Parts: sequence; C-alpha cells; structure tokens
Amino acid sequence: VQLQASGGGSVQAGGSLTLSCAASGRTFSGYSVGWFRQAPGKEREFVAAIKPNGGSTYYANSVKGRFAVSRDNAKNMVYLQLNSLKPEDTALYYCAAGRAILSTIATTSGYTYWGQGTQVTVSS
Repeated sequence: VQLQASGGGSVQAGGSLTLSCAASGRTFSGYSVGWFRQAPGKEREFVAAIKPNGGSTYYANSVKGRFAVSRDNAKNMVYLQLNSLKPEDTALYYCAAGRAILSTIATTSGYTYWGQGTQVTVSS
C-alpha cells in the first residue's frame, strides 16, 4: 500500500482544513488508517484513526470534538477534517495504514505503511 497525504496549508486560528490520504493497492479497505502529527522537536503523536469499515473512529483527547476522520473505501481515500484549529495544531501530518488492533490503534506500531506528510501551520 502506498499513501499520499495532501491538503495541508497555512490558516489562522479558528480556521479549518481538510486533509486527504490517497491510497493505492486493492487491499486498502482491509486496513485501519491512522493520522499522526509531528511538530519540530517533538515526538510523533497520534491524532485520529478509523477502522477498515469506517464503523469505529478514535481521537486523541487534544483534538476530540474538533477533528473528524472518515473514509471512502470505494475511492481508496481517507479524510481528516480539522476545525477550530489552534496554533498548537501546527505540525507535519502523516497518514498511515495497518492492521492495528484496539491496543495499538493509537500507536505507531499499529501501522505498516506511511505517507510522506503534509504541513499544517496555524497562526494566532
């Protein structure tokens, strides 16, 4: 599976962005997809994840209520809607796919395939 993240940009606090993750490979629908982010000088952290059939979603406490993850398996696409953005959301955002289970859904170890990242910058 190859992943391509896009949709990042620069916005003011309170603004919105929609990130997209395009996947290649016919087995994509069988994988959980996670979004992670990494700010300069910080470790990569979990943001959100969605199970293969889209029935279950998971969020970091810091983004719960502001971000929403969705997927369209027919199009091999996963989306991350970012609302009410804050300066602390500034980071390089990555999408990843893998056979994560509940205990690994929010960890990098749950994912095998990673995209290249898309930059989100939020100014105050």
